[in-house]
Amino acid sequence: MTTPASLRAERISTALGGLTVLDDVSLNVGPSEIHALVGLNGAGKTTLMRILLGMLTPDLGTAHLTGVRVCAAGERVWSRVGQMLETPFAYPELTARENVYSSARLHGMGRDAAGAAAARALTALSLDHYASRRAGTLSLGNRQRVGLAAALVHGPDVLVLDEPTNALDPRGVVDLRRILQEASRERGAAILVSSHHLDEVARMADRISVLHRGRILGTLQPGSVDLERRFFDLVLQSDLQEQEQ
Repeated sequence: MTTPASLRAERISTALGGLTVLDDVSLNVGPSEIHALVGLNGAGKTTLMRILLGMLTPDLGTAHLTGVRVCAAGERVWSRVGQMLETPFAYPELTARENVYSSARLHGMGRDAAGAAAARALTALSLDHYASRRAGTLSLGNRQRVGLAAALVHGPDVLVLDEPTNALDPRGVVDLRRILQEASRERGAAILVSSHHLDEVARMADRISVLHRGRILGTLQPGSVDLERRFFDLVLQSDLQEQEQ
């Protein structure tokens, strides 16, 4: 019996400013899966994620969260979703701890549970030393960690992260990889991660989809030989076919 997807896009197409951004894109992420979406800058990764999170409405197609159409998802569904798109969640006037605690509360956690969860999330992302610092005074990398902690603090069932390793140092990348793998394997979370750095996501993903010029070109198997070469072969083949048309 096939396990239903926790996150699903069905034949999504959309145009922005008269230009096609996504063209008949279908994608699914199942429970206990880390699915990486890779592509060059401008491929449409962020737009697809915004549609999956209900921030944009596609021209064609549908998006689903835990079996519910995104446009009909209620508070119960959204309370189990974590996300970080484009810029991390961080109010500059609040401390790192206050930001993460606020996120936990916004996702429905009680005061005591939110405080304990915030402390765990800060520790997991090596932010204890900066917990009392205002977010606006932190480095870009540490603001990224705060945003990740805010997305992860409530233990979401579905997690959508756009370029999560941006500005992270090697320790931060390793911390994030461990946290996502634990969330997937131990809690059964469905995780969609985008990146234009294939080598980073290949170390954490179970499956990799290649998005180029708004279309899914195919999938790559993490751990396979010449992964980067296979990625660029798909992109080049697509560009050549488009030039011939």
